Amino acid sequence: MTTSSTTDFAAYVASLPRVLAGAAAIFRDGAGRVLLVEPNYREGWALPGGTIESDDGETPRQGARRETLEEIGLDRELGRLLAVDWARGPGRPPLVAYVYDGGVLADDDLKAIRLQEEELLSWRLVPREEITDYLLGSLGRRVLAALDALADGTGTVELENGERAV
Repeated sequence: MTTSSTTDFAAYVASLPRVLAGAAAIFRDGAGRVLLVEPNYREGWALPGGTIESDDGETPRQGARRETLEEIGLDRELGRLLAVDWARGPGRPPLVAYVYDGGVLADDDLKAIRLQEEELLSWRLVPREEITDYLLGSLGRRVLAALDALADGTGTVELENGERAV
């Protein structure tokens, strides 16, 4: 590539629309309750997860695993992709959110949880029927759709703002 074509390509890439990307994992206990974390930087609760460091070459699966290790101290192989959600939000570009099956945590796993104190206040296990009391808006719908995909064994669910796209 010549310098001119390299410059043209860089300008082209800079002109493209931007999206954010995040990845999280659904961990459950033996009773099927979902592990949620309470961030200190915003209202509401969340799944363990966060922003994918795509500029560093990180994939969604790698991001979910890294964030889980950073946030709750568990380094676990993640299961299948349960949901992908295109979520719009005020004051930010759209977010593509990936949700993976984190599996069932044994009592020893739960005792080993160590919160990332810079970002998290607490954690708790929440039954399915209370998910939307803790996870606001499209996040709550996203987790319920992912739990449905997990329960019925179907493939990955495509969502838009937490609602099935097709």
